[in-house]
Amino acid sequence: MTDIAGLMQQAKKMQEQMQKAQEELALLECTGEAGAGLVKVTINGKHEVKKVAIDPSLLEEDKEIIEDLIAAAMNAAVKKVAENNKSHLSGMTAGLDLPEGFKMPF
Repeated sequence: MTDIAGLMQQAKKMQEQMQKAQEELALLECTGEAGAGLVKVTINGKHEVKKVAIDPSLLEEDKEIIEDLIAAAMNAAVKKVAENNKSHLSGMTAGLDLPEGFKMPF
């Protein structure tokens, strides 16, 4: 039974580490760009938009072009957050033999 107690203690420690890592990742900011940097959107790890920057030269363009560039910059920022989260959290689960696509419950 000592093995089970050890495993439970190890699981609890890992859960605490995972929660701390998720809290830290929620605070990190990522910036996505579109139109060769004419539009920049900065979001945090909770996908909250923190800043939108539009180059003044773009304001003379059609509304649809600006909307498309904002959407593209937002998508780029979301992708960066996902990649950042994956790379940081994968290190924590590297020693575990988890099935492909397994989602941690915490």
